[in-house]
Amino acid sequence: MGFVSTILGFCGFGVGISTGLTVGYYLFIYFQPTDVKDPVIRPLIQHDSKSLQGLLPEIPSWVKNPDYDRIDWLNKFLEIMWPYLDKAICKTAKNIATPIISEQIPKYKIDSVEFESLTLGSLPPTFQGMKVYITDEKELIMEPSLKWAGNPNVKIAAKAFGLKATVQVVDLQVFAQPRITLKPLVPSFPCFAKIFVSLMEKPHIDFGLKLAGADLMSIPGLYRFVQELIKDQVANMYLWPKTLEVEILDPTKALKKPVGILHVKVIRAQKLKKKDLSGASDPYVKLKLTETKAPSKKTMVKRKNLNPEWNEEFSMVVKDPETQALELLVYDWEQVSKHEKMGMNVVPLKELPHDEPKTMMLDLLKNMDPNDSQNDKMRGQIEVELTYKPFKEEDMPKDVENSDEVQKAPEGTPPGGGVLVVTVHEAQDLEGKHHTNPYVRILFRGEDKKTKQIKKNRDPRWEEEFTFVLDEPPVKDKMHLEVLSTSSRIGLLHPKETLGYVDINLADVVSNRRINEKFHLIDSKNGRLQIELQWQTS
Repeated sequence: MGFVSTILGFCGFGVGISTGLTVGYYLFIYFQPTDVKDPVIRPLIQHDSKSLQGLLPEIPSWVKNPDYDRIDWLNKFLEIMWPYLDKAICKTAKNIATPIISEQIPKYKIDSVEFESLTLGSLPPTFQGMKVYITDEKELIMEPSLKWAGNPNVKIAAKAFGLKATVQVVDLQVFAQPRITLKPLVPSFPCFAKIFVSLMEKPHIDFGLKLAGADLMSIPGLYRFVQELIKDQVANMYLWPKTLEVEILDPTKALKKPVGILHVKVIRAQKLKKKDLSGASDPYVKLKLTETKAPSKKTMVKRKNLNPEWNEEFSMVVKDPETQALELLVYDWEQVSKHEKMGMNVVPLKELPHDEPKTMMLDLLKNMDPNDSQNDKMRGQIEVELTYKPFKEEDMPKDVENSDEVQKAPEGTPPGGGVLVVTVHEAQDLEGKHHTNPYVRILFRGEDKKTKQIKKNRDPRWEEEFTFVLDEPPVKDKMHLEVLSTSSRIGLLHPKETLGYVDINLADVVSNRRINEKFHLIDSKNGRLQIELQWQTS
């Protein structure tokens, strides 16, 4: 009897399941709800306030916030490039992860961990807008609004104790608002030394996780636990002000910060050629370091003298002694016509000993072409004493990308003195009456230095640096900076005009060590000039 009842029970269970599935399918197909309507797409202006609030999370940032700019071009670029970026990113990630995994698995007695599949899917991330911040420092700050609802397929297989388990990540969603800072900006490609990435708020991260084909996220409570855990871990590492730092270039080499100082003593010249009708010459020496925008230095003019003696000393800041050279050019001064070059020579700095003076008697040449027969002619000689003093290791800047840090002056700086570094960054809203071809002229303690001229530009950017080696702090000095404009047009009644000027009290620079400000130009309606000054002492 018990056997018969068991058989009938199985039959009843089978019949009940079959009947239930058949009836359920019939009811699902033939009894659809009648209150479901197709969605109606309407312009935003036709929605009421309640429906707009429901749509607000989906509205792009550039619509909700005027500080954000549309970057549809970037989304189009990603759409076209995504198949190639997908392969490149996955290949790089695999190359980075594989050695790390191989190093870690022995600790957990795992035989192997391999990628069975790795792809980011066919859907690229989209940028809902981007905000760009403008600062007075050498940096670029961007805040994109990122949304990525992707279909990646990342499957990892692990083998241990003869068993194999596969973990698969699918249906990834990431909503984030990162801050990307490129700094310091440098004159070497790609024009920035480091990338700093931080998150302005906790990101939204959602994904599916399968183990041996089963969806782990369907376990009650696990989904929310994993999601909050990932949010907290990511926030602890990268939520602003914490950052992820990626070095692109060596900042020391990219910025080419000063590494030493060259002391030059122009002693004398002899057997110079006659250039004037009176049978004499009026020579002076012009000194310049190659690979630098710093203006050249000049000696006094020695009137009617073919064997002049100067005994004048100069100091020049060196940024790369392996490639830079000192150019020495002797000119004959003329009151009316162009000054005539009498001869020249070049001394590579890598040939100079460190911290030891070297006296050299150099032949004057027409040029530095070794194949030019004109260089065989005797043009005279010049005697100089050169001393290159590199910075000591402890005087080198440790964190050159930090623009607030002021490095020490090089050894050999006069006791009690220092180096005044002036950086002319940019000007804004310049306006000339007849032309606007601006350049900046710096007048300080008898020295006259100029930036390059930028033609037809009301908002020029120079980024030029000038140095002054001083015997004492300039606490009682002022520096005069004047923005000028010149035109080469023939017949113009006003070939040169002033666009504004500013006098900077250097006592503030000495006390604060560094200032970086935009100064309103005197005699200019709206013009401003951004100047950075540093006082470096040993």
